[in-house]
Formats: sequence, structure tokens, C-alpha cells
Amino acid sequence: MCRLTAMSTLYLVATPIGNLADITYRAVETLKSVDVIACEDTRHTQQLLFHYGISARLIATHAHNEAASAKGIIALLEEGKSVALVSDAGTPAISDPGSRLVEEVREAGFTVIPIPGPSAFTALVSVAGLVGKTITFEGFLSPKSGRRTKRLALLMERDEAFVIYESPFRVAKTLAEIATIDPTRKVVVGREMTKKFEEYPMGTAAQMSAEFAARPSIKGEFALLVGPKSDDNDS
Repeated sequence: MCRLTAMSTLYLVATPIGNLADITYRAVETLKSVDVIACEDTRHTQQLLFHYGISARLIATHAHNEAASAKGIIALLEEGKSVALVSDAGTPAISDPGSRLVEEVREAGFTVIPIPGPSAFTALVSVAGLVGKTITFEGFLSPKSGRRTKRLALLMERDEAFVIYESPFRVAKTLAEIATIDPTRKVVVGREMTKKFEEYPMGTAAQMSAEFAARPSIKGEFALLVGPKSDDNDS
């Protein structure tokens, strides 16, 4: 049974990464009981709330206004309100806005509680089968070409798996860069995870690069898991 939402508490609520059924009972109950829901895109979050019959006050908290929004949320907490933070998909503050807000709320003396659930990172790792003992979560690489290439090279030098997020506009280029550094490295591509056309092709970096370069069009959201050099999965 889900406990009642506490006053003056910020909840970080994980929401579906695609399939709306992928949400916990506790997450739904929390969203129903808080006074305010802070979200990246109010229109996007409203679709989820409508699906579960949730009526709540929404405020926008995204990458471009997180600092200003934090002040407003702290003011709400000072009034004794409870606030839930959600991202458009997955777990807040994991390659999404939220970390700065959490830091400021904690510094102001208020409680921050996670309501765990969906994450593209953990979903991909669970089906990859080639992680090994250590894995690095990188999230989105820099959009600047020089920084991206340098960071990717550093990640590839390590003898450990890593996960990056990528857009459909850059995924083919990123796979090509990985293949240039090490064409034999194993790669698992997660596309449209939990959605109708989800897929998880796996092969060497060279094979994945060739496959996506040959596709006439590339759509959807992507996460890439690059295996360790040694391909040692012993735990």
C-alpha cells in the first residue's frame, strides 16, 4: 500500500520511456497526491496524467529555466506543499533536468525522495548481455564535434562497457566513429525501447555502422551500449 505523500517534500518520479503501462503503482499514487507536478513539457506530461486520470497543477521545469524554477519550487515547499518532478521519459536528473533542482532543494533543508522506475539505461543494460563487471553511463555526448570525438576516444580506451544516448540525426555518425576507433568492439543498439517498433540489434561496431548507414531513414530515440575491450562477462 502506498503511503500518503508528505508535505514539504520533493519527489523524483520516474515515468514511462515509451509504453505508458510501464509505471509503478507508487508513481501513480504519488502523482495523484502531490500539490504540484514540475515537468519538462506540460503538454507531454498532460498526456500521461490524462491516461491515468490524474488532475494536477503543472509547472514547467526544463534545462533552460531550472535555476529560476528551483526558487519557485522551494517557495512552494516553504508553504508546506508537496512537489513531484518528472521528465518527459524515464528517471529525472539522469541525462534530464533535475540535478540542480535537487541540490538547491536539499541545501534549503527539504526532503528529496526518489520514486524509482523506468530508465533507458537500465533497460538496455538488462538485454545487452555483455556488460562485464563495470559500466559507465555517459548519457548524451557533446554536440560539438571535437569534444564528442575526444570523449568517445577516451571512453573507448577503457576496458569497460559504456552507455550513451543518441538522437536519430546523429546515431549513424556516432556508430561510424565507434567503428573507426575499434571496428571489432561489440555494440548493442536500443531503438524505440518499450514502444511498438522497439529493436535491439547487436554486432561489432563495424557491422552496426554498416547496418544503420544502409537504412533509408532512421527514426526514434536511441541508446547505445558499447561492450568492454576484453568482452569478459565474468562476475
